[in-house]
Amino acid sequence: MVYLATGSPDAEFTDAGLREALTGALEQIGPRRKVLAVPPDNTRFYSKAGLLTCIAHDHYGPALTDVMPALGTHFPMTAEQLDRMFPGLPHDLIREHRWRDDVVTVGEVPADYVRDVTGGIYDKPWPAQMNKLVREGGHDLVLSIGQVVPHEVIGMANGNKNIFVGTGGQDGINESHFIGAAYGMERMMGRTDTPLRRILNYAEREFCRDLPLLYVLTVVGPDHVVRGLFIGDDPECFEAAADLAKEVNFTQLDQPLEKVVVYLDPDEFHSTWLGNKAIYRTRMAIADQGELLVLAPGVKSFGEDPEIDLLIRKYGYRTTPEVMDFVRANEDLRNNLSAAAHLIHGSSEDRFAITYAPGHLTRHEIESVGYQYHDLDHALKRYNPAELKNGWNGIPGIDGEEELFYYISNPALGLWAEKSRLAD
Repeated sequence: MVYLATGSPDAEFTDAGLREALTGALEQIGPRRKVLAVPPDNTRFYSKAGLLTCIAHDHYGPALTDVMPALGTHFPMTAEQLDRMFPGLPHDLIREHRWRDDVVTVGEVPADYVRDVTGGIYDKPWPAQMNKLVREGGHDLVLSIGQVVPHEVIGMANGNKNIFVGTGGQDGINESHFIGAAYGMERMMGRTDTPLRRILNYAEREFCRDLPLLYVLTVVGPDHVVRGLFIGDDPECFEAAADLAKEVNFTQLDQPLEKVVVYLDPDEFHSTWLGNKAIYRTRMAIADQGELLVLAPGVKSFGEDPEIDLLIRKYGYRTTPEVMDFVRANEDLRNNLSAAAHLIHGSSEDRFAITYAPGHLTRHEIESVGYQYHDLDHALKRYNPAELKNGWNGIPGIDGEEELFYYISNPALGLWAEKSRLAD
């Protein structure tokens, strides 16, 4: 059932409006005695999921017994991040998701179904996993809160991905990421009906009928304005939000971009695991032999997980054929298929140059994984985020000619593509 579906590309939801809308929907479903909230972590700060979690806490009071940020493989949130994301929420409500330990497999999506929806690219059963607290916590309401936005692994983020990946286990996360990479992110980004979404929908339909899930989904523009709010317990709720997100978050360009400059907010992006959204979300817009410059003042590691960080350092961001060869030849990468998928996602496939200007990684570290290096201080002086606007910018070039480039202040909030690539 869809309890609320409202928004448009021109709508503007205030914090007070979000409070009124969510509270009204929660009143429709009636009182609850034990509620679990599953919002994203601080990497989705602009989703307004933090505010919505706090509103749910205000509504339910002591009946909201647990808040589990959907970390996936990310670092646990610090006290400072919790306070910024969930202002006023007691820290003793926070439950850390440990993706290697605290999970249960609720079922397996059959291999023949996986083979069918992936076009034969993957032919193994997919394990549907989630945190034990979600499955076995005895809650009579599980609030899955988050933002619907184009995504490199599944096409459009959120919905049941928040449960099966955000609170998923090692096998489920690894294989879901690998399925997305093997199928090809450019075939999926910005699309609602993708192979991995079908697999997750199967898992929810067959294995979660008794799980009291309620989705609370926002659509947020690149300007951080909330354009839509969707609340419901079935796929139609997610699909309605995804339809609006395609209008709000998907920029289609008439010509490919020769140079793109992307800024990564240091409060949000601390690793290339997260920061490579600069690559994922712009790759379909960048011209052959073009350049992507990533301004990354907060980036201090490659992986969010120490083991995955080591694998990225060992193998680097190489082309798909190279990574697939690495997988076949090396057990450590076969056992961490999400890392293999990430390496594929982070490669330009030698089509355009990727230059990182990181705050805390050395030239040697950046170049060792296959990227070009740029000094951050020098880059920020030339491309000062405070002086740039989203979209086209021009600054005096070194040779006296104006340098034109396309600027993006937060790649996590959108998808950019040159129109002719969408027909491929």
